[in-house]
Amino acid sequence: MEYIVEKIGMSRTITVPAKPVTLLRVLEAKVCEVNDGTAVVSYNSGKKTNKAIEGRQKKYTLSADFNRFVTLEVANTEAGDIDLAPLADASVLKSTFITKGRGFSGAMKRWNFSGGPASHGHRFGRRTGSIGNAEWPGRVMKGKKMPGQYGNTQNSVKNEIVSYDAENRIIAVLGSVSGANGSLGRIKVAK
Repeated sequence: MEYIVEKIGMSRTITVPAKPVTLLRVLEAKVCEVNDGTAVVSYNSGKKTNKAIEGRQKKYTLSADFNRFVTLEVANTEAGDIDLAPLADASVLKSTFITKGRGFSGAMKRWNFSGGPASHGHRFGRRTGSIGNAEWPGRVMKGKKMPGQYGNTQNSVKNEIVSYDAENRIIAVLGSVSGANGSLGRIKVAK
């Protein structure tokens, strides 16, 4: 079963020894249409609206708040509020978020290169260093670690559930989850 969640941030447990946890809030969502285990689900994100969104809201008789639509695997057999019962029994989640975008980054930041010494007159500094071969194969190999776009990619990770507050829809998972605080992602019950 899949759910749309918002990353609240990180905290820790009050047990000894303390464990790092990430807090995720399950968004309120409406199941619009169910087809063989997958469903069209609507949730609220921002104020975006256009005629296509308004048409789908009218088709499924939704309020103006539910302005995003996504296809998920759900436990529901018919339309209505999304069923949160599988989360109470779950022990492991697979979380999928977009990582923080860091823009165009150098090789030291992007790939953790050490760079050169910063003293005694040479100009190596924070440069990449040699990237190719002289005689054979005489080209830069594919996949060479070089400066470029860093972050802003989809990342999935499995996390163990520490606690689940059904009333407030907050899940505490062990360890970290990619993305900035307040970003939206999806979780899937792994087991």
